[in-house]
Amino acid sequence: MINKENFKLTIVIPCYNEKKTIKNILQKIFNSLELYKILNYEIIIVDDNSNDGTKEILKNLENNKNINIHFHEKNLGKGAAIQTAIRFITGDVTIIQDADLEYDPFDYNKLLLPFFETNADVVYGSRFLGGGKYVRIHFFWHYLANKILTFICNLFVNLNLTDMETGYKVFKSQLLKEISLNEKTFAFEPEVTIKLSKKKCRFYEVPITYNGRSYEEGKKIGLKDAFIALKTIILYSFKN
Repeated sequence: MINKENFKLTIVIPCYNEKKTIKNILQKIFNSLELYKILNYEIIIVDDNSNDGTKEILKNLENNKNINIHFHEKNLGKGAAIQTAIRFITGDVTIIQDADLEYDPFDYNKLLLPFFETNADVVYGSRFLGGGKYVRIHFFWHYLANKILTFICNLFVNLNLTDMETGYKVFKSQLLKEISLNEKTFAFEPEVTIKLSKKKCRFYEVPITYNGRSYEEGKKIGLKDAFIALKTIILYSFKN
C-alpha cells in the first residue's frame, strides 16, 4: 500500500489545442489538491504542438515550480505525449488527466483511495459503474464502441473492466516506467491495459463523474480510433 501521509502525486496532462479549457482544468486540479490536502505533487504538461494559442498560455506558467512543461515540435498524439511525460515522473502515483473538462479532478480522492487502502497497482475511473456525481448522456455509437472494445480487451487479458477506454487511468509510477509503450495515438489506452495485465498488476475501478464533449466543443476521438484500438488489442495480446 501507498502511505497517504508522505506520498508524492504526479499529474500528467497531454494537451493539444485546449486554449479554452487549460486554465480551467488547472484551477480545478489546484482546488482538488487543496481540498484533499495533497501538498506533495507535480504537474507534467506535454503540449502536442498546439496551434490555437495553447502554447502561449502554457509558456506563461513555466515559472510555477510545481508545473513541468514540455513542447512537441510535431503533433504526435496522446500516447506520444504521455511517453514524453513518463521520462520526467518523480511521484509515487501518476494520474493521467486530459486537458479538457470531461474528467473532474474532484474525483482524485476516489481514484487514489485504493492505493491507500489496498495493494492496488492500477485504478481506472469508470464512466459506467454509477456513483459519480453525474454522467452526461452522450453519443450512443461511442458508448457501443467502448463497450465492444472493453469486452474484447477483457477476453484477451482475462479481466472484467467496465471502461477500458477511460481517460482517467492511475498507476503506481514505477510500474508505468517499467513497461515500454509504443502507441502514439489514443491506442495508448488498450496498449497500457494489456501490458500491465501481463505483469499481473492488480486492477481496480471506481465510479467517476463524466462531462463528455461534443465534436463542436472540441472532442477529438473518432470512429477510426476504434479500429486502431481493436488492432492494438489484438497486436499486444499476442505479442510477447
